[in-house]
Amino acid sequence: MPVLPGAEPYRHEGGEVGVLLCHGFTGSPQSLRPWAEYLAERGLTVSLPLLPGHGTRWEDMQLTGWQDWYAEVDRELRALRERCSQVFVAGLSMGGALALRLAAKHGDEISGVVVVNPGIKVHGLAAYALPVARHLVRTAPGIASDIAKEGSDEVGYDKVPLHSAHSLRNFFRLVDRELPQVTQPLLLLHSAQDHVVPPADSARVLSRVSSADVTEILLEQSYHVATLDHDADRIFEESFTFIGRLAPSVGKQASDTGRVSEQEGTATGG
Repeated sequence: MPVLPGAEPYRHEGGEVGVLLCHGFTGSPQSLRPWAEYLAERGLTVSLPLLPGHGTRWEDMQLTGWQDWYAEVDRELRALRERCSQVFVAGLSMGGALALRLAAKHGDEISGVVVVNPGIKVHGLAAYALPVARHLVRTAPGIASDIAKEGSDEVGYDKVPLHSAHSLRNFFRLVDRELPQVTQPLLLLHSAQDHVVPPADSARVLSRVSSADVTEILLEQSYHVATLDHDADRIFEESFTFIGRLAPSVGKQASDTGRVSEQEGTATGG
């Protein structure tokens, strides 16, 4: 099945510090592509995989579950670990939950975690109805493109397969139990107004992780897909600063790159 335009996975071979970016439920790498490119331009090795069942059509997603999505990011993490001296994991929404589980499972192999509007629970009546409803109804209305910025759209499904939503519910429960195993430095950014994931999810993550080094940032101008919204630049900059603080070679690479560009510009001008 052809991948939707813009939903392709993204990889960049950079320096010895790697970042794995995880996209959200029914979304695609397109929602994180500008973030990935920002980090790549600053010398990092970046991996932004397309999760199984995503980025094509909702019928394909109906055949997948959390085990498939987690296995994909786990594989990507192991590949990054083979070529990088330090690796960070990051994610949006369900991608945040994937990143947190990687951190819980891989311990010291991960140097830090960045999550944006992380989902950790299916709320409301849907949580109770899903086990039965998924056998009666195949889909619910989509959740893509919750973005405040005019003209900015997310490449995602307009329907949510209920089989996959039920699997997501089970995954969130699993991750919630594992949050105390997360000990790495954590940067959590969440929107003041989010129509997909309530602030309670971010609060839950912050209250349950065992990380001693925690930074919380409120995004005041964005909705759920903040990585494509008004606060996108702030997310990119804050995450790079966070990584640079924990991986000193990143700051050195950035300054070296700046000097090289300066020299090239001078040479070209002459």
